[in-house]
Amino acid sequence: MAEQEGLMKAKSEPVLINDTLYPETTRTRTNDSSASSGDGSAAAKPPVLSPMPSPNLLSRNASMSDVAEEWEVPPEAITVFDLLDNLALPAKLENWQTRLARQTERVRRQQAKLKSSTTSAKDRVIEEWRRLVPPPDEQLDKYRKRMRESVDRLGSRWNDAKAITAREKLSFMAGVFNIFISGYLIGAHPHLFYYWFTVQLCYFMPIRYYTYHKRGYHYFLADMCYFVNLLLLLAIWVVPQSKRLLISTYCLAYGNNAVAVAMWRNSMVFHSLDKVTSLFIHIMPPVTLHCIVHLTPISIQKLRFPAIYAIKHSSPESSIHYSLLDMIIWSSVPYAFWQLSYHFFITVRRREKIAAGRPTSFTWMKKSYGKSWIGKLVLGLPAALQEPAFMLTQYLCALGAMLPCPIWFWYRWPSAAFLTSLFAWSIYNGATYYIDVFGNRFQKELEQMKRDVAKWQTTPDGMISPLMTPRAENGPLTPHQLSGQKGTSGQLLRSKSESSMEHIPLLDSTTNEKCTEADGALGEGLEKLKQ
Repeated sequence: MAEQEGLMKAKSEPVLINDTLYPETTRTRTNDSSASSGDGSAAAKPPVLSPMPSPNLLSRNASMSDVAEEWEVPPEAITVFDLLDNLALPAKLENWQTRLARQTERVRRQQAKLKSSTTSAKDRVIEEWRRLVPPPDEQLDKYRKRMRESVDRLGSRWNDAKAITAREKLSFMAGVFNIFISGYLIGAHPHLFYYWFTVQLCYFMPIRYYTYHKRGYHYFLADMCYFVNLLLLLAIWVVPQSKRLLISTYCLAYGNNAVAVAMWRNSMVFHSLDKVTSLFIHIMPPVTLHCIVHLTPISIQKLRFPAIYAIKHSSPESSIHYSLLDMIIWSSVPYAFWQLSYHFFITVRRREKIAAGRPTSFTWMKKSYGKSWIGKLVLGLPAALQEPAFMLTQYLCALGAMLPCPIWFWYRWPSAAFLTSLFAWSIYNGATYYIDVFGNRFQKELEQMKRDVAKWQTTPDGMISPLMTPRAENGPLTPHQLSGQKGTSGQLLRSKSESSMEHIPLLDSTTNEKCTEADGALGEGLEKLKQ
């Protein structure tokens, strides 16, 4: 019975409630205890009991000692908010799991983006490589096109060398016929040669004016050689009885114009109308005067050219029997008139245009003879003295060329020998042009063409072609792998173990038929050049 009563007491005892958990109940119980202790006569009151906690709370209270051992915070310090926090732990775990999932998704997207950019960069590199190195078919077409263009260019140059333009053909014919007709008239009818000279002058001068004015060379038309031709026309057709005009024209023609053949490098190049015209302007006046003075019959001279007849048949004591000093004096008069007019109308009034680049005889002389001793002497002077020094030098050269003019005037054969030497000099200049200039230029172009053909046969574009690029097992090598093999590119080209070298497109049977036309044209062009 005692055990049963003890058991009943244990079940009926109130559960101790923590002061921390229920502070109001603790305060009530304390107040009741103090009141009962103060009233000693009063009867003891039963304690106020709290409601029965739930079974879950009992289980927690039962294990509170174990929790107190594991936690740093003592159980007495735990508040209801701590319990609520513990109840919210699953929500925090879910929040953490959501954040982790978001971060994982973000990392996955970054990885996908990085992979995509890497793939895109790789594709761009491959595309750039393919653009720089075209595929084999495109490379083959490009190679054929370049070969055809080279063959056409070579054929065009070859045709230009054999049969030039229609204007140059006409110039060539005119030059040859000029020599033929001039030689015939000199030998058979020398008294008619001045007609031939006048006709040619009327033909060449308008062409020269048009071409020089179009090219900006029209200041050259005011040079001394054109002035001498004008004086000769006056002496033949206007005042044939003027002895002083005739003798001054003769000295200037045999002096200034004859020296200009060597000074201006006049050449007998028949296919060039410009060179033929320049040679005519300088050499035809002395030839015409030679025919009038030495080859024209006396009867025709007396009637047609009275000035020449009077001078040729005058006595040595006569005033019209001109000596060297008389020739120099009378030829210096028209020379001074021309020089002053040229200086005033060209050098002074056209100074701005000349400074802007318009060529004159003075600028041409500075460029051509600037490295010679006389050019260095003139160019070494101050700028204000260079033009007067040039005019003085030009006059001294003219005087030097006039010194043998009495011999040319009074003696026939020395005059003929002198003119023959002038023709020989112009022919030599023409041969120099044809051989040293024209021939060497064509030879250089031919050698360049051969080098281009040899380069294209190895590498059509002057670089490593995809047709010659070594291949790996799964495709062509990357640019990085290929850059490591640049040193051995020549060996790779000669290697027959690589699959890409087994069939070179130009030698392949499938492409040989397509290349027959271009290769045949190239072969014909090279054969012509070898011949």
